[in-house]
Amino acid sequence: MKINKLREVMNEKGLEAVVILSPYNRRYLSGFTGTSGSLLITQDKSLLITDFRYIQQANDQAQDFEVINQEGPMLSKINDLIKEGQYKNVGVESHLITYNEYQALNTDAVELSSIESVIETIRMVKDEFEIKLIQKAADIVDETYEHILKWVKPGMTENEVNNEMEMFMRSKGATCSSFDTIVASGHRGALPHGVASNKVIEEGDMITLDFGALYEGYVSDVTRTFAIGQPKEEMKKIYNIVLEAQLTALEQIKPGMTGKEADTIARDIIKSYGYGEQFGHSLGHGIGLEVHEGPALSQKSDIVLEENMCITLEPGIYVDGLGGVRIEDDVLVTKNGLQRFTKSSKDLIIL
Repeated sequence: MKINKLREVMNEKGLEAVVILSPYNRRYLSGFTGTSGSLLITQDKSLLITDFRYIQQANDQAQDFEVINQEGPMLSKINDLIKEGQYKNVGVESHLITYNEYQALNTDAVELSSIESVIETIRMVKDEFEIKLIQKAADIVDETYEHILKWVKPGMTENEVNNEMEMFMRSKGATCSSFDTIVASGHRGALPHGVASNKVIEEGDMITLDFGALYEGYVSDVTRTFAIGQPKEEMKKIYNIVLEAQLTALEQIKPGMTGKEADTIARDIIKSYGYGEQFGHSLGHGIGLEVHEGPALSQKSDIVLEENMCITLEPGIYVDGLGGVRIEDDVLVTKNGLQRFTKSSKDLIIL
C-alpha cells in the first residue's frame, strides 16, 4: 500500500504527522481527484480534508481515508486537527508549498520538518494499475499519429494540426492532451519546444509532433518527426543519427544504470557525428501523474533505474535556420531492459 511506504519514512524521520497539500501527491496517496483538499497522515490515521462540494466524491474515491469537512479555512482546519492529535513533529512538502502556507502551519505548538521529495521518489516506481493506465494513454497517441499521417496536407497551419490531434485524442477516450502540443514544421523544428503556431506547413517541411494524452489521470508523451514532400539531405542525415541514438538507448539501457549513464549512451552517438552541441536537453524523464517527473535521464542524474519505472527516451538534434528532429518513446523498465509503451513507426515517413 502506497501510504505504508510513506509511514516507513515518517518513522525513520521521527515524524508524528505529515501534511500533504500538493494535488498530485494528494491524488497519488488517496485517489481523490477533486480540486480542493489536503491530507493529514499519521501512523494510525489517514485524514482527507475537503469542503462541502467534494464530501461525497471524497468518500467514494478515498475509501481508506476518513473524510473531514473543513468548514472554515483549510489551513486552520489542519492546525485544529494537529492540535487535537497533539502532534509535535510534523512533516510538510516544503519544496511544493508557498511561504504563506508554511507560515500558517508553523505554529508555536509544532516543529515543522521537510519531507523533501519522499512521495515523488515513491511515485517513480509504478504498480500494475498505473502501468495499465499509461499503456492506454500511449495507445491513444499511437492511434493519433497514424490518423495525422493520413490527414495532414501542405497548406494547413500548425494550429490546425494541433486542433485535429486534440479532438482525435479526446474521441479515443483522453481527457485532454497532457501538455501543450508541439507542432514544429520546417525551420521551426529547431525549437525544441516549438508549440503549434499559425505557420503554414509547406512542401519539403520536416514536422516534429511532440504530444501526449491524459487518460484517467495518467499521461503519455511521444515525439515523431516526418516529412511532407522530399526534405533536405542534411535533414535526412540528422533523422538517421537521432534514430540510431534512440534505438541504441532503447536496446542498451538496463535497470541498475544511473540516469547519467543512460543519457550518455545516446549522447555519445550524437557527439560522434559532430552534433553534440545541437543536442542540448536530457535524454528523458519519468512519466506518470505528471508529464515530467522522476527519474531524470540526464548528465546531472545519479538516480538508479529500477524495475517498473516509466520513462521517456527522446534524443534530438536542432539546427538553427534548418530544422530539427526528435524521436521519443515511452518505455517501461523491466528486469531485462526496456519495453515500449508507444509502438508507432519510427521510420522516416515522407508523405
